[in-house]
Amino acid sequence: MKNHLQKQIEFYFRMPLLFIVVIVLACYITGSAFAGKPVKGESKQLDLGHNVTLEMVYIPPGHFKMGSTPEEKKWAVGQEGGAKFSSSGGVREGYEGEPRAMQVKQGFWMGRTEISVGQFRAFADGTGFVTDAEKPGGKTMCFNQDWVPNFTNAGKPPHPWMYMEDKSWRDPNHGVKQMENHPVVCVSYNDMKAFCAWLTKKERAAGRLPAHLEYRLPTEAEWAYACRGGRTDSSYFWWGNDLNEAKGRLNISGIDFLPNRDYVWIGAKLPWSDGFAMVSPVDHYGERGRNGFGLADMCGGVWEFALDHFDPKGGHEDIHYQDEKNHTVTRPVCRGGNYYDVPGNARCAVRLGIHDVTYSDSRDGFRICLGVIKH
Repeated sequence: MKNHLQKQIEFYFRMPLLFIVVIVLACYITGSAFAGKPVKGESKQLDLGHNVTLEMVYIPPGHFKMGSTPEEKKWAVGQEGGAKFSSSGGVREGYEGEPRAMQVKQGFWMGRTEISVGQFRAFADGTGFVTDAEKPGGKTMCFNQDWVPNFTNAGKPPHPWMYMEDKSWRDPNHGVKQMENHPVVCVSYNDMKAFCAWLTKKERAAGRLPAHLEYRLPTEAEWAYACRGGRTDSSYFWWGNDLNEAKGRLNISGIDFLPNRDYVWIGAKLPWSDGFAMVSPVDHYGERGRNGFGLADMCGGVWEFALDHFDPKGGHEDIHYQDEKNHTVTRPVCRGGNYYDVPGNARCAVRLGIHDVTYSDSRDGFRICLGVIKH
């Protein structure tokens, strides 16, 4: 009686040779493509040196909606959203535009978290890089620890932030000890692009980076798509519209005493503490703080810069420049809100234009992506 192996051998020898070749070739091609093509949520670690790593997560191509509905804009400046005073009564919300279908046509990799102090230090100290705030005459916007809130004049001067000439990413004047796993702040658009150029050069020299790819800031469309975590609707946050679901997910203005003070942010709208008076460490909230793509801190934390020039009429599907011919950006886009913000200012659709490419702020940071080269 023939065993199973003998039967298999006889079967293949009876098959036409061409058919066998086709099957083998198909298996080889399919296997190679499957092995080489990343899938949603796949991650990889980059070695930045000095025992510092950076985790990147793969984001597949897909569709999403950019913008916000009239109902969402109204909610943002209402009692629950709380953005009435901090955004000039709805002017900021007008920048978001109406919900419109967009597509990210090519997959890309994105940092699991915002770039941390330790990751930026590996770059700056390793290369001797000097940020815009550290240069002669440089300055950065930081929290004024002598500020006293005026509860009867909310949203009007004096404000808790002011320009400081002796502060930088090394000391952003948070009023609490800065940790290596805090998101780096007080860095400009120029500084962020320098970090990306350094990493691109480093990885290319090591033979780990294909010629058509680069490390860079995400385009605004890539950021907005990644923020929603795979959702195709225009929900307020990446988990939906329910603010009660925000607890334990993000770092924004909650019931937390200011450093060395006995009062909280005057705009605090959450009835719970997020655990931090100022900024939280990256990925502090773990799985609950990660969206459908596995990205942490996409709402709140620190504002994140995009590659595009800011268009007050709304974001674009393709990268937007001030001068399309020369690919110039003079007023970058930032997204996502920050630790000081109320819920209405930390939604997926929120977007702002930054003063210029040298401006920096202790509420602003960045997250990088690996994608096709953008001029």
